[in-house]
Amino acid sequence: MADKSSIFDMIGPVMIGPSSSHTAGVVRIGRVGRKLLGCQPEEAIITFYNSFARTYEGHGSDRAILAGLMDMKTDDTNIKHSLDLAKEEGLKYTFRPIANASALHPNSIQLELKAKGVTIKVLGISRGGGLIKIKKINEFDCNFSANTHTLIVLADDQIGSISFVSSVLAHDDCNIAEMTVSRKGKHELACQFFEMDSAPRPITVKYLQSLKWVKEVTYLPDIDL
Repeated sequence: MADKSSIFDMIGPVMIGPSSSHTAGVVRIGRVGRKLLGCQPEEAIITFYNSFARTYEGHGSDRAILAGLMDMKTDDTNIKHSLDLAKEEGLKYTFRPIANASALHPNSIQLELKAKGVTIKVLGISRGGGLIKIKKINEFDCNFSANTHTLIVLADDQIGSISFVSSVLAHDDCNIAEMTVSRKGKHELACQFFEMDSAPRPITVKYLQSLKWVKEVTYLPDIDL
């Protein structure tokens, strides 16, 4: 399904300029990456694709992505100093522009983040008005906005697993707004992405983590919190 935005979405957030696509959306993608990693990265390889590859320096996307990785919000006045702040905090970063990735959205960014021996890859797009979509985490496709509470469940691909997790969330009064499932192959690992109107209780997350067929559970709050 194509990503669509209403005129109300496009009004955009309170933000540091110059652009909601090149600044606010990019900050939010960076914050998602940091939260998925669980801490501030020690090293970040940041690939700007297509339009971003040609404009990331002039439009401030380089400063914006580092600001997000340091958990700044879109209205933080320190965004403009983030290149220097990253160096002060020991965040090693590399920018890689690729201008001809025709299969990807014009405003695409890939993050390869490392900290404490853990490495993750995140592909995000900035849709305008500060809106984003996270399209891929490691090898799993997804399509969530990070504007709601998101639960990510990495588990064995077995019969009834999706309905079971959905039932657990329902018993926790978590209304599922949208969900996506991506898997390596039949009966292999699958990743379930649940976008919800409210946060699950910590005990619910711990319960899901305790199941033998569940490998990992990650709770991602609304990115603007």
